[in-house]
Amino acid sequence: MTTKQIDVLLVGGGVMSATLGMLLNKLDPTLKLTMVERLDRVAHESTDGWNNAGTGHAGYCELNYTPENDQGDVEINRALAINANFEISLQLWSSLIANGDLPAPENFINTTPHISFVWGEDNVKFLRQRWEKLSAHHLFAGMEYSEDHEVLRQWMPLVMEGRDKSDKVAATRIGFGSDVDFGSLTRNLVSSLEKQEQFDLLLNHEVSELNKTKDGRWNVKLKNTASGKNTTFNAGFVFLGAGGGALPLLQKSDIDESQGYGGFPVSGQWLVCQDEETIKQHHAKVYGKAAIGAPPMSVPHLDTRIINGKPALLFGPFAGFTTKFLKAGSKMDLFKSVRGNNLLPMMSVGMNNMDLTKYLISEVMQSHEDRVNSLREYFPQATSDKWTLAEAGQRVQIIKKDGSNGGKLEFGTELVAAKDGSLAALLGASPGASVAVQAMIEVIERCMGERLNAREQATNWQTTLKEWIPSYGESLIEDGELLQKTRQHTLSVLGLGQP
Repeated sequence: MTTKQIDVLLVGGGVMSATLGMLLNKLDPTLKLTMVERLDRVAHESTDGWNNAGTGHAGYCELNYTPENDQGDVEINRALAINANFEISLQLWSSLIANGDLPAPENFINTTPHISFVWGEDNVKFLRQRWEKLSAHHLFAGMEYSEDHEVLRQWMPLVMEGRDKSDKVAATRIGFGSDVDFGSLTRNLVSSLEKQEQFDLLLNHEVSELNKTKDGRWNVKLKNTASGKNTTFNAGFVFLGAGGGALPLLQKSDIDESQGYGGFPVSGQWLVCQDEETIKQHHAKVYGKAAIGAPPMSVPHLDTRIINGKPALLFGPFAGFTTKFLKAGSKMDLFKSVRGNNLLPMMSVGMNNMDLTKYLISEVMQSHEDRVNSLREYFPQATSDKWTLAEAGQRVQIIKKDGSNGGKLEFGTELVAAKDGSLAALLGASPGASVAVQAMIEVIERCMGERLNAREQATNWQTTLKEWIPSYGESLIEDGELLQKTRQHTLSVLGLGQP
């Protein structure tokens, strides 16, 4: 069997692999890159427009990014970090548009105000404190706050329609928030990469074996799911960016760093509006507070979406329990992922999160009217016949070892990399696609640091990154002038903040 020699193997045809492929191609066009996707098209699992929130996650409206501590104070550090990381994504996309690598921005990103909405005295107090802290920082300087029913009616008429004027409500708003069709973005990134001589895309292929060679490279056997034919690649670096499928692949690699990791799969569903007149009346992403016991991905939101160029109105997501790691996966995925090194952490998480399990099961058992009743908290005049249920994406939350109680459940993303930098995997979900650029820069910094820091090259990698991402190497959290300069540019190029 012939073994093909390449520099980088990107496993998974989603936004992470596409972003890393684009960055590496810009850093060194001579690198031989191959992307492998198990389905018959790219961006069809977690990255697909119907399988994620489509929110340009920047901490503007997501209340779970600003939790209250034990003293009742709102903590904003995570929101600051996510906002700064999303700005990095905006910078790269703007540069790619200017260079002709991406089409006009309306093909994948559109202005959609980001609104946080709450009701009840305690929640209003929380939101007011959140706004006071965030708006005092330059990253959130444009955030508006109101408890006035008439102002809120202008921001979100469907949400306020039929609501009692005596209700204690409050909202914050960022007018230059965005809706991102990550599926369209990724397909355009891959399309651009396919024009490069050193890039290959293999669809209908899945990884069957991952073996480390004596010289520190990887022999990766791929199976064509259509023909059954096997192909082997010898790669200097392997990136596992396969969404929920990344954990089983990481386990196949058997690197020391993979020990102890497990996965907690969570499914999702949307209520989708079928009435065009209703869709036209709402133009915002309205996020509320998650129910007690709900995972972060279940923060309820009434969303304007532009998917494949067509407007839509979604509410949800409604979480559910499944043993699949991918939407197009197997019900045996969870059981096959159990190993001797992760059994204790997984059992510990299972025993310590019974409330979460019960919550997920209760979500599955809801009737259509139950879900519409949840919708009516955000859209009081909603009628059942104008909404249908649709399957959302699949997420696998991280389970990892914890010294105190055996294991803990994480709801963010985590990069797991081999100590020699020859392989990396991205696990977890939130905030996911929105911060793909920063996540992939971290892959480059951790796994290709020698080349990144090399000074003998005529144009080194750091200089190139700075050209594509002007704030690279500097802190947008600390430097208000830099933030103002870069944000003004990206909002202009991407058309954000414009009706």
